[in-house]
Amino acid sequence: MCGLNTAILAPINSSNKRPSLVSLVSRESGRNGNGWWLTIRSARPATASAALAGVIVRQGIKLLVSQEKDMVVCAEADSADGALEAIERSKPHVATVDLSLKDSSGLELIKDMRIRHPEVLALVLSMRDETFYAERVLRAGARGYITKEEGTERVIEGIRAVDAGQIYVSQRVSSRLLSGFATSQSADGVRSVGRLTDRELEVFEMIGAGLTTREIAERLHLSVKTIDSHREHIKDKLQIANATELLKHAIHWTQGQDDR
Repeated sequence: MCGLNTAILAPINSSNKRPSLVSLVSRESGRNGNGWWLTIRSARPATASAALAGVIVRQGIKLLVSQEKDMVVCAEADSADGALEAIERSKPHVATVDLSLKDSSGLELIKDMRIRHPEVLALVLSMRDETFYAERVLRAGARGYITKEEGTERVIEGIRAVDAGQIYVSQRVSSRLLSGFATSQSADGVRSVGRLTDRELEVFEMIGAGLTTREIAERLHLSVKTIDSHREHIKDKLQIANATELLKHAIHWTQGQDDR
């Protein structure tokens, strides 16, 4: 259990070459400067874990959390397995998750959390297009979605909202979800990719990142035959004729998400 004044953090000048992608934040109930009351569902401090890609974002979250009297970063990890282990140790209330992790996708982590730790609420922080991914992560079990365009200061607001039992998304996403247009009103490319299952989307993105079938199989702990099957399903759904066109389409999609 992390106390209010205890933090296990990777130092800013750490010798680690890869930035940590998961941070655990502990929080105590009370009123902040605006008189807002934080509802805690148990006697222990509420906590949040954050899976974030990039040193700047990670340090920005640490800075934001350090300015909150009722929150503290407790631990960090750079993988889905590490995040699950940290969640097991720290018993967080809220987990903020990036969609890109070292050993899995954020979607798969959210699904695993939903099964293994249903009491932990997930809030996604991502640089990817919210009009495509927000509905998908909510369907996977997340309770909110924040993009880089919204500013890191909204992370604290999102954590508090999710911990209070609310769904936290932008007004644009909220309107689309309520109207039932989250996927059907997207651009043609997004609409077609939206037909993929979460696992197919994960494979599709890895193809776009330049991974071979065997590398994808090793990353996802699946057989090469299973990945080949996913590739065929992707080609069928996207009406792609061959492996070369699949690679081109996947690269175009992945670069489009990275540029957002």
